[in-house]
Amino acid sequence: MSSKDFQAFQEKLKSGGPDAGFEFLVETFRQHRNYQSLFEARLMQRRHKLGLPLIEISSLLELPKKSQRKYEDAFVEAAREVGGLLLNDGDILRAWPYFRAIGETQAVAAAIDNFEPEKDQDHSERIIEIAFLERVNPRKGFELILNRYGICRAITSFGQYPSRQGREDCIRLLVSSLHNDLLKTLKQVITNKEGEPPKTNSINTITEGRNWLFGKDQYYIDASHLASIVRFSIDLSDVQTLKLALELADFGKNLPSMFQSKGDPPFDNLYEDYGAYLRALLGKDLDRVLLHFRRKIDIQGEEKTDHQPAQVLVGLLAKLERYDEALAISLQKLRGIDPGELSCPSIVQLCQLAGELDQLAEVAHDEDDLLSFAAAQFQAGKPQIKRCP
Repeated sequence: MSSKDFQAFQEKLKSGGPDAGFEFLVETFRQHRNYQSLFEARLMQRRHKLGLPLIEISSLLELPKKSQRKYEDAFVEAAREVGGLLLNDGDILRAWPYFRAIGETQAVAAAIDNFEPEKDQDHSERIIEIAFLERVNPRKGFELILNRYGICRAITSFGQYPSRQGREDCIRLLVSSLHNDLLKTLKQVITNKEGEPPKTNSINTITEGRNWLFGKDQYYIDASHLASIVRFSIDLSDVQTLKLALELADFGKNLPSMFQSKGDPPFDNLYEDYGAYLRALLGKDLDRVLLHFRRKIDIQGEEKTDHQPAQVLVGLLAKLERYDEALAISLQKLRGIDPGELSCPSIVQLCQLAGELDQLAEVAHDEDDLLSFAAAQFQAGKPQIKRCP
């Protein structure tokens, strides 16, 4: 600040009083882009109105109760104002702490959507952390990881992602990216051999009738990347991306045995089993696929303690909204398991989804779950005690 600013402030204060003085401070700090001082000036302005000391010496909780809410509102307004000014200047990194402090992410998420890493290489890593790891804009953050570091780093980052929020967006990016890479490679190989590229973007159509593509040492794409992304893809709901994922699984089935991956039950034969699951999600061969996974449960026998095959089938049936079938399997195979350990809807949840209130009351009673028992009674509209303890 120059000496003229100090002099001008005194003149404003003398002629217009405190309100004019504060507005001068706000405008001066805004013009100089001194946003931290602008933020503090806004809070000082509110402290003046509330009759509080202008130099902040206490925490919010130590303020008089009648002043706490008004001061908190001023804090939110000031943070929103300063954060917005910083975003207008293109400074996402300095804007984010203000918005984070008030629990608002939309403005920063929108700014990250328009972020161009090639214009700001120095700050790209931190922008990615805010977008992806701090979950401000997971889809854009993952896209930046994929574009900057490649699919290997993206798969690793996805495996470490701590939230369901944005998960499917990330899977869509992985599936689309791998599908595009594989398609491009296959077209180039076919062009080199046949003289012209295939006129389709379907990997299944491209490979049909071209068995020569699958020689002993030919795989075209990193086999570990293919296996990982096919595994992730069963969490998709988007039809178009599911179709791409199914093409990747079908391609994997044709790879030489040395590039085939083995999985855990019920996905022992990784590409065959995940492909079947994806077909079911697309509404294809439902009866055959469901029988396929029922047999996986039967193969185990009653003595097995691995409940994952049953959980996978229950989860699939729930996605297909075949709740009665899912409930029947859960009652037979998953009863007594802590719901927190399940990867599929619990028996209580399935009772609710299937509208089986009598069954819900019975299960809740047996499991000593008074809350779920009450839910059944409330929905039934009258007491329905099935049996005495």
